Amino acid sequence: MVFAEVLTGIALVNSASKAIKELVGNARDVSALAKHIDNLFDGEKQIQKKRMGKYKSLDPFSHTSVAEETINAKLAQEQMQEIATLIDYRFGHGTWAGIIAERARRIREAKEAEARRRVEHRKKMEEIQGMILTFLLIGVATIVLVLGIIFYRKGF
Repeated sequence: MVFAEVLTGIALVNSASKAIKELVGNARDVSALAKHIDNLFDGEKQIQKKRMGKYKSLDPFSHTSVAEETINAKLAQEQMQEIATLIDYRFGHGTWAGIIAERARRIREAKEAEARRRVEHRKKMEEIQGMILTFLLIGVATIVLVLGIIFYRKGF
């Protein structure tokens, strides 16, 4: 259900935010902290997808739907800002900005790698098509040549 997907998004943001607040104080389990930061980003992404229309609701123009999407997006942004401040306070100014920049770089690199993979795949497909066409043309030319020789010998 669409409503459950949005609840999952905001619930994920809230639970991740709560866990991050607990873990930042001691910072002993960095992998758990990183996992909850990922959950925070995932929840925020789900909310944004819902808001931008990636998930279809029953009535996307109803006041309830619009209000819910807008408020959930604002709540998620508040949680993100609170976590950013908390991370910067605990680990030094610019830490959150560094996390955001590194994440953006990795996403960009993954998209570029996927684009290169698609281009290489398309080139291979074009190569295979060219080889098939060449073999077909050679086959047709051979058949025409053989038929021409046969008809020539028979005198047609």
